[in-house]
Amino acid sequence: MIAYAITDPSTLDFSSLDTELEKFSKKASMIVYRDKSNLNYTVNAADFVEAAKIYCFDKIIIHSDCRLAESIGANGVHLSSSQLDNIAEAKARGLFVIVSTHSLRELKKAEISGADMVTFSPVFNTPDKGKPVGLNTLKSVCFEVNIPVIALGGILTQKHIELCRDAGAKGFASIRYFA
Repeated sequence: MIAYAITDPSTLDFSSLDTELEKFSKKASMIVYRDKSNLNYTVNAADFVEAAKIYCFDKIIIHSDCRLAESIGANGVHLSSSQLDNIAEAKARGLFVIVSTHSLRELKKAEISGADMVTFSPVFNTPDKGKPVGLNTLKSVCFEVNIPVIALGGILTQKHIELCRDAGAKGFASIRYFA
């Protein structure tokens, strides 16, 4: 099962980047650098990708910016649901593409547009993300598409992970699980 760590300022301290990445690498098979408010995002993203390459991550991803991801040697880009139209550009740049989705319509559009994988959220309660879709909806959408669906939202325990796997998710993504 894919274990996808999503970083944010609360879980990633650049003053101890190597220690932080080592911690993530013990649980995560993939990792994304995400910091929506960082004015030094470009520099930090480059440092993050370079430092992460010494660990055993299957994929090192950058959030939202496919040009940056390509220029700094990231494996891929994680696009938001409002960036569905950027999938073709990211694929043309040779990037692995993950897209955040919140509905079957978005999920199908991501698949048709060539995304390699999607996150689907929020599955469980999570701060500031609205009403959770729940496991039944997760199960339903997993069987509607042919690309991997990664459960996201409120996944904090091994039990949550098992429930998502049993619902058909090919993996899970989390911020707090990996912290």
